[in-house]
Amino acid sequence: MQDFQPESGRLLAISDTHVRFPENRDHLASVRPTSPDDWLLLAGDVGERLSEIEWALTLLAKRFARVVWTPGNHELRIPPGDPTDLRGEQRYRHLVALCRSLGILTPEDPYAIWRGQGGPATIVPVFLLYDYSLRPEGMSKQESLAGAFASGRVSPDEARLFSDPYFSTEAWCHARLRYTEQRLRQELPGRPPAIFVTHYPLDFPPPGFAVDPFYAQWCGTTATRDWHRRFPVETVVYGHLHSPGTHWDDGVRFEEVSVGRPEEWQPRDGAPAPPRCILPGPAPVGTGSTSSHLSHA
Repeated sequence: MQDFQPESGRLLAISDTHVRFPENRDHLASVRPTSPDDWLLLAGDVGERLSEIEWALTLLAKRFARVVWTPGNHELRIPPGDPTDLRGEQRYRHLVALCRSLGILTPEDPYAIWRGQGGPATIVPVFLLYDYSLRPEGMSKQESLAGAFASGRVSPDEARLFSDPYFSTEAWCHARLRYTEQRLRQELPGRPPAIFVTHYPLDFPPPGFAVDPFYAQWCGTTATRDWHRRFPVETVVYGHLHSPGTHWDDGVRFEEVSVGRPEEWQPRDGAPAPPRCILPGPAPVGTGSTSSHLSHA
């Protein structure tokens, strides 16, 4: 793959566009690059049905010089009435094949180098899932799930996201952790600093974030809490929380770039925010964040 590009254009990012909602679909249809050299990072939850995901990816691939995608939990769910029975790893591989047919980079592809404004940077799409380790302290997984069901704060993933051929979502998550760590150790040394593109936050919760103690277990894994220190990371782009904002930790910038559902963004801004500019980026500042309630992401 050719990494060369002129020293122009911007590196933009967006996630959780959830195009099953007409308002969100209209918003995504309006998203355009600021120059012919812009790249777009997609941090998951584009949509659920394969047809709507294909529509969105096709649209964006035609508009941006390069699109980089990693899946969220919604792409991996089987929504009611979906005509396909693809599930688990098979569904993920189907989406990877779709992306490759459109020229979109995925977590299975070589890491590309961004050489536009603010570069160079290594673009690292990451797919990890969750393993229920972000549960209330002292509780087993069974106790935490029971508490979530009792409180009515259960992710629809429990009924719609399948882990085949893995025995469980945890097993799939741990396999992805091993695969990704091996790649990071082997491929990042000697390259420009990395920009991670991941659906789930690496270190949950972000500073100032209002945490639902039961719903947190569907928000990633404790295994990645030190990744921004272990690896040469410049910026982490993520979504899932439907709480857009920026915070800094150990000199690393964390950008939550979700659009979210209409009932979330309409009261907040009146319109969905455009894709966030990742590069060129700001100089490091003190720790801070934008916080909100935890959504059923």
